[in-house]
Amino acid sequence: MEKILDYLEKAVEDGASDLFVVAGSPVCEKKDKRLVRMDAQMLLPDDTRRLIGELYEIAKRSMDRFEEHGDDDFSCAVRGLARFRINTYRQRGSMAAVVRVVAFDIPDWQSLRIPAQVMDLANLTNGMVLVTGTAGSGKSTTQACIINRINQFREAHIITLEDPIEYLHRNQSSIVSQREVAIDTQDYLSALRACLRQAPDVMLVGEMRDHDTIRTAMTAAETGHLLIATLHTKGTVNTIDRIVDSFPSGQQSQVRVQLSMVLRAVVCQQLLPDVNGGLAPAFEVMHMNSAIRSLIRDSKTHQIDSAIAAGGAEGMVTMDHSILKLAQSGVVSKDTALEYADNPDQMKRRLG
Repeated sequence: MEKILDYLEKAVEDGASDLFVVAGSPVCEKKDKRLVRMDAQMLLPDDTRRLIGELYEIAKRSMDRFEEHGDDDFSCAVRGLARFRINTYRQRGSMAAVVRVVAFDIPDWQSLRIPAQVMDLANLTNGMVLVTGTAGSGKSTTQACIINRINQFREAHIITLEDPIEYLHRNQSSIVSQREVAIDTQDYLSALRACLRQAPDVMLVGEMRDHDTIRTAMTAAETGHLLIATLHTKGTVNTIDRIVDSFPSGQQSQVRVQLSMVLRAVVCQQLLPDVNGGLAPAFEVMHMNSAIRSLIRDSKTHQIDSAIAAGGAEGMVTMDHSILKLAQSGVVSKDTALEYADNPDQMKRRLG
């Protein structure tokens, strides 16, 4: 049985995004959304315990939190290899782990096909920007690219609140303070409240998990700071509804008004299999204007998709238009475009 470091090295060499250590299966890696077995040997519970123990040794981290709660989130770096975001958990009474591979260097946004209108969000100086998508859609990488752009060209104090830290930002024109939940601070909410006393210009919140964190984030964005946050939602309309619905019904009208004033942009993204066996990102971009503010205030979010479609001159892009461009340029196949489109019938007509 190989050591965990051997599997990590092979995952990086293969360009895999994730590594799975689960009893009853061989060690597997995920590459371009496909699971690939790394060897033939089925893991027993003793094997997963040993491999996961090695992960904690690499991270120089105690297993106390894992033993107490049954799951744990942390990150570590292997010199000359990569950084890794690790989630350990119990399943069927045995230990298991999923390891996300994170490159040391922040990737070039152009090589990742991130649109210029997304990178231009780094020019904002106040309000709330939301980067959303399902798990594994590249939200953290997009956020890291935006923060890196700010770090390169603005003199600012950037504070990131992450669980765990993925990309490491070196101070350039800005000062970057990176705080990791459970190591540098107790939780997102307490860190966000403390953040307002730390003279921030830009704040990044790795995930808004409850209405207390969302409320504090909106208040922080109202006070003249730029706040970039993540939600695990698909589509702009679902994102806005998710924020409003996280509050008690008696507060939702007030939240809609507050959100309509503080929100500056929403970026939704997903990864599509491309024709070369890799992955290509598709982006939906919404910028706030008076029409969309009114739709949010009046609880007419179902009309926002039409407002985005009409806002091309303001830099807005619908998800289906982004997918259409990928198909027309030959990056993804027509079948893939139809599979991932929000409106497959319309996509079929536009593709001819």
